[in-house]
Amino acid sequence: MERRRIAGLDVRRFPDRPALGAAAAADIAAFMRARLARQPRLRMIFAAAPSQGEMLAALIAEPGIDWPRVVAFHMDEYHTLPAGAPQRFGNWLRRALFAHVSIGEIRLIEAEADPSAAMADYARHLAMAPIDAVCLGIGVNGHLAFNDPPVADLADPLDVKLVELDETCRRQQVDDGAFTRLDDVPRVAVTLTVPRLLRADRLFCVVPGPAKREAVRRSLHDPIGAACPGTALRLHGDCTLYVDRDSHPEPL
Repeated sequence: MERRRIAGLDVRRFPDRPALGAAAAADIAAFMRARLARQPRLRMIFAAAPSQGEMLAALIAEPGIDWPRVVAFHMDEYHTLPAGAPQRFGNWLRRALFAHVSIGEIRLIEAEADPSAAMADYARHLAMAPIDAVCLGIGVNGHLAFNDPPVADLADPLDVKLVELDETCRRQQVDDGAFTRLDDVPRVAVTLTVPRLLRADRLFCVVPGPAKREAVRRSLHDPIGAACPGTALRLHGDCTLYVDRDSHPEPL
């Protein structure tokens, strides 16, 4: 493992995805155990994407986490997909994480019927207490959650909002295997905003794979701004970025 502070981020580079996932999971588990040792509940936001798969599998296997005291949120959800659609991010997280641990409370975005009410309700639950940690990634276009470059607002006054997805983001869903055709990917989704994510105490950002190479480079070195929302991670102060040789080819 290589480690270096780059542009305000604690960047750690690993030889491959399994090593990256195991290391990130170990760090997240250590954080969870420490927080639960001094407070009654732990509130976390999870990303739902194949890039998180190795980390979540390793996190499930970590010992000593009191999952019944964890409250879980997620970052975004399609507006138009029915509740049972396997492509929904809440359903993805059920398969990848929630079905394997006894989480005390799961809060999912249910936006298919009345998105305005769903967004207000989700924002209310998020605001009930501080968010301890976010486990997130960076999209191929640099997005955080579904804050794509055309709609991202690094000073957004909202916590949750409805957005139109750009074509690069939608194509990523096809490339990830969630949809067979671009036309099948919904065009509208509900997302947590960038400021809402950055208000968490701790960020763990897991970004493996060659498709993310340009997004990682830009997040580390471009001017901070909406053209690459991933650059906002440099504003946080306690974010670890986990990369592998595919997503960051150059040694640290």
